[in-house]
Amino acid sequence: MFRISGWSLIRLYTLLVYIFMFAPIVAVVILSFNPQQFGSFPMQGFSFQWYLKLVQNEAILSAFKNSLLLGSLTAVTVTAVAIPAAMAFVRYDFPGKNTLNTLLLTPIMIPEVVLGVALLLFIRWLQQPKSFLLLLMGHVVITLPYVLLVVQARLVGIKRVYEEAAMSLGANPLQTFKEITLPLLTPAVLAGMLFSFTISFDDVTATLFWATAQNQTVPVKIFGMLRNSISPEINALGTVMIVLTISTPLIAGYLIRKFARGGTIN
Repeated sequence: MFRISGWSLIRLYTLLVYIFMFAPIVAVVILSFNPQQFGSFPMQGFSFQWYLKLVQNEAILSAFKNSLLLGSLTAVTVTAVAIPAAMAFVRYDFPGKNTLNTLLLTPIMIPEVVLGVALLLFIRWLQQPKSFLLLLMGHVVITLPYVLLVVQARLVGIKRVYEEAAMSLGANPLQTFKEITLPLLTPAVLAGMLFSFTISFDDVTATLFWATAQNQTVPVKIFGMLRNSISPEINALGTVMIVLTISTPLIAGYLIRKFARGGTIN
């Protein structure tokens, strides 16, 4: 009598979960090369026409530029805030440290819909219109906790003795940070920047509340296109987003390993 073990059922269940998760992504990538207007299997040929139309679509190109600019500014701004904040929380003691640290990490536990509505209402209360600056502020709030956690975790692993040795040899705090602490933090800083860029580039839930017609991002543009009609260009645009989203963490991992090997102190 054929018997199925518990581990076999777990493996089968895991395989079905992965198929359920990734089959739609694979379908989007395959249909982006479909020459027909409407997707069907098997495809009647292979074509790059939807990618060509995507390049010629000024609205999509504008949204793509907005996403790249917004993601880059978010990564730079968040990193500039996270590094001194992590240094303060890990290296120093001051009144209200735990409370302030908790407040900065709170956006992780709050749904993005709530954050989107809250920031929008706050801007309305200040009687300020929606703008690109509002988008940047919102994305900084969303991504700051992730970068702060990454930098703090790396900073905790850096022994204070290295910094004390540098200061005992005559280096001031700024020189110690520049020559000792920052090189050791570089892997975490790069990881945090790329991580925040990816989160900002892919965010759609909160961005829907903050974007204007002139400052639409790629995810918001895709959402708007899906509401009006299902165009094959969406498959091509989705494939570009998938490639960019996957390649960014891979590049981050490569850079982290490279800098970690070069920045290790024995």
